[in-house]
Amino acid sequence: MKRLRALLGGAAAVALAGAGLAVASPTAFGSAGAVHTAAHSGAASTAKAAALSDRWYAAAPYLMPLDNTPPSATEIMDASGLKAFQLAFILAPNGGGCSPTWGGTAPVSSDTSVASTISAIRAKGGDVSVSIGGYGGTKLGQACSDAASTAAAYQQVIDKYQLHAIDFDLEEPEYENTAAVSHEIGAAKILQQNNPGLYVSVTTAGTAAGTGWFGQQMLNEAKSQGFTPNNFSIMPFDGGFNGAASQTSALTAFNKLLQTTFGWNESTAYAHEGFSGMNGRSDTGEIFTQSDFQTVLDYATGHGMDRFTFWSLNRDRQCSPPDNNGTTSGACSSVPQSAWDFAKYSVKFAGATPPSTTPTDPPTDPTGPSDPSGCAAAAWNAATAYTAGNEVSYGGHAWKAKWWTQNEKPGSTGEWGAWEDEGAC
Repeated sequence: MKRLRALLGGAAAVALAGAGLAVASPTAFGSAGAVHTAAHSGAASTAKAAALSDRWYAAAPYLMPLDNTPPSATEIMDASGLKAFQLAFILAPNGGGCSPTWGGTAPVSSDTSVASTISAIRAKGGDVSVSIGGYGGTKLGQACSDAASTAAAYQQVIDKYQLHAIDFDLEEPEYENTAAVSHEIGAAKILQQNNPGLYVSVTTAGTAAGTGWFGQQMLNEAKSQGFTPNNFSIMPFDGGFNGAASQTSALTAFNKLLQTTFGWNESTAYAHEGFSGMNGRSDTGEIFTQSDFQTVLDYATGHGMDRFTFWSLNRDRQCSPPDNNGTTSGACSSVPQSAWDFAKYSVKFAGATPPSTTPTDPPTDPTGPSDPSGCAAAAWNAATAYTAGNEVSYGGHAWKAKWWTQNEKPGSTGEWGAWEDEGAC
């Protein structure tokens, strides 16, 4: 099952038709191209943060910090109340070897950019989990010789970023390789044993039957190794799904697979089950709206499920036009929404209350042409979605959008922000 996260990414930037968004191509799910090379200095390591409750790691949505037009994690925190992020993805080096990289290209050992993002999140009281694998690319379970060496590679990631949580995203093409799956499950078991309290999720493809043949073989491997993570999560999208009802039906079916595989009763199976959705338009054209997320959230909480997450925060903002001309984007949802609508369902799953949607600032700042500043461009508006090249006025300066943005004040995130300062009006 191809997912947009597999199709958007890589080193070459492409313009998404009709969306006005600059993203990278190809293999974003398993590739972190378009890496910000001008990383903050002095961020070679990140201080260990106090662990959040497991419920926050279970609610952490996926975020690509180096690709698919990364949004500001701290602004998402302010706007939605979100505290935890699932950073994606760790792969083997594209040139071969058993060492961890971001997307096959950026070695973890020398990373400063992702470390800087993590430090900023932790400075605001949040934390991260890191996801390994994804769709496409070479996984460490394929590149490393056994479970022990695979675990040693992942331990480097845990140590580098002082992690309290990790996600094993096992799917194409790795989960068709029985030796690689054995290495991954074995590594997960070793990490669980060697890092007491580590929150471990295992994510795989979803089907109407719960999961497919390879997903079942992965469950069988876990059983044979005596490994039980905090949850096994399925991704019920890109498989002919049609809204929330089809997704909850798949979750019910998957619960039965967990029961029969591990000998659990229904409630124990739900306590080890997770949902990983896709917000907005999926790669195959399925549509999952805010109301679908609410329905699945109600199902998850009502059945005592362990995890509720989605792909991805990079997409949790409105395209321009909102339906993106019937296409799927890696940097917006292709459905009408306010920025970070879908993140708020994760916040609710964690047991917190998202902040009010009422803006704390006036929706339009008084910097229009009639102001003493003399700016000719229209005033920046928090409710307006801007695309690359759009010009606004704010604080007596003219600003040009570098990429798609909404509800990000010009100048609020310095050189890493979406706006280029063109100087005083």
